[in-house]
Amino acid sequence: MTERPNMEARTILRVIVHENDIRKITLPVKPQTVDSLLEQLEEKLGLQYKFSLQFEDPDFNNSLVNLTDIADLPDKPTLKIVSIMTTPTSSTADTEILSVASDDHSSHSQRTAWPETFEIPTFPVDVEYRLRQANLQYMRDQTFLKVSTELKHEILEKLSETMYSFRAYPDKENFEEVASALIKKHPCLTQPGSSKGWNGWYNSLRWKMGNYRSKLRRAGCLEVSINGGKRRGQQPQRNIKRPKRSEINFLPNFPDGEDETSMESKRKEMVEDMKKRHPKASLIAKNMNSTFALRRKELIETEPGVKDTVERWPALFTESQILAEFSRISGKNLQTELSRTGQIHSTVH
Repeated sequence: MTERPNMEARTILRVIVHENDIRKITLPVKPQTVDSLLEQLEEKLGLQYKFSLQFEDPDFNNSLVNLTDIADLPDKPTLKIVSIMTTPTSSTADTEILSVASDDHSSHSQRTAWPETFEIPTFPVDVEYRLRQANLQYMRDQTFLKVSTELKHEILEKLSETMYSFRAYPDKENFEEVASALIKKHPCLTQPGSSKGWNGWYNSLRWKMGNYRSKLRRAGCLEVSINGGKRRGQQPQRNIKRPKRSEINFLPNFPDGEDETSMESKRKEMVEDMKKRHPKASLIAKNMNSTFALRRKELIETEPGVKDTVERWPALFTESQILAEFSRISGKNLQTELSRTGQIHSTVH
């Protein structure tokens, strides 16, 4: 005798993969946990990136809320895919919403926001040894280290490299913070006779950072090459293109293995896919991430009009990619930032 399938074990879902990609999904086995549901949806939808889920909660007029307990799901629920990426220095609370394939996370995202507290990096072994000995001497009799040209070069080189990992064009406060942190960690480097003990380091850091950018410019780094001096018939100061304070990925280099031709091919693939009634969300997310450097180069160097940008990058004007692009540029969650701004506005008024 043939067993009848257990229809109650099946689960029917309405899944919003993308604003233009909404699917009916039938799961053969009813998931018992949120993790199990995530695994089944990942397999069914063929998603290549990590994601969390939101569901339409009937208790709140079907508004979307985060799914944290499988028991909260109503019958035949509507779910929304929310792709996620956690930044290297963040906590769980700092998880960023980002519609990109995490496996395709390219070099443009290696730069992170300027830290709340700048940590002086570890210098080469020989430099660390000399500083440790000098710090011990300072603790004994307040003797300051006479810094040789070679030692100063090693210290400034490492500090510039670390600062650049956060910001290509640090501001006055950034330089002051680093100089202050340097003598706090290594008091032997305090400069007697200067008003704050680090004034000389501050000036040296500013010079060294400019020198560091010049080396990167000669090596072809796009973010600093764009400001490489006077243009034909124009004053150089009118051409300076620097990131705003929140833009940590202003003009990234092309990812390894990619060039303008390969990224242009991916761009065209997206344009064609966006013409479909239901664009493939995973393809759009993956290609938008891998073509980020090309897109930034176009927008910053040629400054196209809105119409041209819409024609070349139609996916950029979808809700998911507006959120993703904001995160790619700033490393922040746009929804969280807007919510925070609203809270501040409410407090003020």
